[in-house]
Amino acid sequence: MTDWTPLATADELQAGQRKSGLVDDEPVLLIRVEDTYYAIEDLCTHDGQPLTDGPLEGTAITCPRHGASFDLACGRALCMPATEPIGTYEVTVQDGHVLARTRTAATAPTVESESLPVSVDGHGDDGTASTTVDGAPADPGAKDPADVDAGIMLEALREVIDPELMINIVDLGLIYDVRQDGGQVHVDMTLTSPACPAGPQLIQQSKLALEQLEGVDEAEIALVMTPPWTPERMTAEARDQLGIF
Repeated sequence: MTDWTPLATADELQAGQRKSGLVDDEPVLLIRVEDTYYAIEDLCTHDGQPLTDGPLEGTAITCPRHGASFDLACGRALCMPATEPIGTYEVTVQDGHVLARTRTAATAPTVESESLPVSVDGHGDDGTASTTVDGAPADPGAKDPADVDAGIMLEALREVIDPELMINIVDLGLIYDVRQDGGQVHVDMTLTSPACPAGPQLIQQSKLALEQLEGVDEAEIALVMTPPWTPERMTAEARDQLGIF
């Protein structure tokens, strides 16, 4: 097993501070969040750039170049453009020093998705009709989706293509909810990254795509970031297109 490598003294870092180092000749970033230390691979899996100066929010760090975000505890990619996790290291405090070492298969964290299940076919897991695509139960008082042609609206939104990934926004998992009130359509939509430069374009194109449908007088697109988008929201077809298995 790899020996422990000292990265800092126990009183060297205050909460929110970080320090770069090497473990087994690999660049590592040691970060203190409150009273917990995390050691991560100091390379964004999207473009190979350092995460050293990336902003912290809770236990997530964001790449300062393109906005990819990662979980400090397990390394999971939290948003595009990154789809692969970063490496994480075991950390311990002994004799006044913060030590880290490469994880073994036995100590590797489980990288799980915290996202809600996605349903883009207009049905929930139990087979009941629903226009909600973020896994939340449909409003009992809402109209039956068959009356509002949710499937047709989703097909119209599939014509909107992310210009960077060249995949439609429905298969990317960006559409959370579609609701209709007479001639008014309301859509809750997210982005692969809060800093996505294509956001305004995607919102405008989504609005135009829906307003071309018969029976739709006006479409309102609401941009939401909760729950945050993760690669697990993509359909199998989108994953295949991006080479994610």
